[in-house]
Amino acid sequence: MPLIIGITGSIATGKSVACETITALGAVHCDADKLVHRLYDPGKPAFDRIIAGFGKEVVGEDGYIDRKVLGAKVFGKPDEMRKLTSAIGDIAVAVKAIIDDWNATLGQNDVALLEAVNLIEAGYGQWCHRVWLFACEDDLALNRLMERNQMSEGDAKQRLASQRSWQEREPAADLLLFNDGDLDDFRIRVEGEFTSTRDLWLSSELPPSRYFMWWEARFEG
Repeated sequence: MPLIIGITGSIATGKSVACETITALGAVHCDADKLVHRLYDPGKPAFDRIIAGFGKEVVGEDGYIDRKVLGAKVFGKPDEMRKLTSAIGDIAVAVKAIIDDWNATLGQNDVALLEAVNLIEAGYGQWCHRVWLFACEDDLALNRLMERNQMSEGDAKQRLASQRSWQEREPAADLLLFNDGDLDDFRIRVEGEFTSTRDLWLSSELPPSRYFMWWEARFEG
């Protein structure tokens, strides 16, 4: 069984950079968002359900769902987002299949990263030994998103507003890392936290994740 670290945080906070940094040190990686995208490829049942729910205009010239068009229809609109989630199907089953494969094929010295924006809320953290939460200042995230995704300010604000704040997520995380400054410094901090966590894991001294208590508390009362 490998050490499994859940990587989460709002968009444009450095999750992908952190995962790239750690995979360069030998970890395997699954981006749950990309996994979900494959669930509604042409020919999959979710493809037809999404078209039925959101119209043929969400299909791009290449025959695949245009995620920018679809995103404009659902981000910042909870009811529409719930409709999309229902159309895609049981995402947790697909994610759990990846976890099960890691546990069956990887060893004690291996490390796996599960990256997901909604890792905490969706319950994926219960399959991880550690949950790392990444954050940055709102204005910085806005500028990054506009530049990286070629978004208008209005679209970027809508996308950011659809996500939970780090303050809401922090009680379920074992580590909170801010990505507000120099990128090289950020990578060094990520490497340091990774090394410390792996050393504790290999020495059997890694304490239980805070996530488990947070998850259980949701169902109390």
